[in-house]
Amino acid sequence: MRIRATSCENVAVDSYLIGAPAAVGAAAGLLAYAGRYPDSKIFGPAITHTNSPRKLAVTFDDGPNPTMTPKLLDLLDRHKTRATFFVIGKFARQHPELLRETVARGHVVGNHTDSHPNLFWSSASQTRDELRRCQDAITSALNAPPKFFRPPFGWRNPWLAASAHELQLKVVTWTLLPGDWRAPTDDWLIDRMQSISAHAKSGATSDANSAASATYARGGDILCLHDGGHRAQNTDRTRTLAALEQCLPRWRDLGLEFVTMNEAVSTPAL
Repeated sequence: MRIRATSCENVAVDSYLIGAPAAVGAAAGLLAYAGRYPDSKIFGPAITHTNSPRKLAVTFDDGPNPTMTPKLLDLLDRHKTRATFFVIGKFARQHPELLRETVARGHVVGNHTDSHPNLFWSSASQTRDELRRCQDAITSALNAPPKFFRPPFGWRNPWLAASAHELQLKVVTWTLLPGDWRAPTDDWLIDRMQSISAHAKSGATSDANSAASATYARGGDILCLHDGGHRAQNTDRTRTLAALEQCLPRWRDLGLEFVTMNEAVSTPAL
């Protein structure tokens, strides 16, 4: 009897030892999903799409970049496109004139932290400091605080929502991150953005197709590109410029409306 009891106890211990790593792995997976997945709301509200499948929000991270941002502003002017620029505070302090030029041309400037850390590993105080320092840099340049915030690398943490709320910032993620910072050719990047054209074509026929209508009821795309690089100024983004030169007129011909984040949402993020 003792042997049987001991055997049963050993089986219970073995099951625990087997199950514990699985539970830890599941918890780690949930945490990674909560922190990184663009559609996740576990760590607080976020704007993940525009409010219409016909609206495309083109956004840029990691500027202002004195080498590339002026060229990008000229390109957007040529194609009558308004966009949103999520800037890094330390770069904004170096080139406040670029922020003023960006807004003067009809674009929106957003907060992208002060030094571009991975917030997933940041404490509550570090998170608050990163957002506030960038907020102060933008406000100093524009005499008005930004309304939108994008977390570096898309990573969030449990205290980001409180810090954003304190500064009256809406968190913005994306539907498409094509990886323009590592594009080997223009065509490679253009190919990585084909889903925007596919969504536009599907959205155009959604009224006649109930299944398509249900698919695209989620709203329109938020495209995340880069006009700078978070490690240093003067990062080359000519692939991004060249790809947009071809894609912007194609997207307009498909009936897409280019909008800033102000125009992309009509209600607070849910």
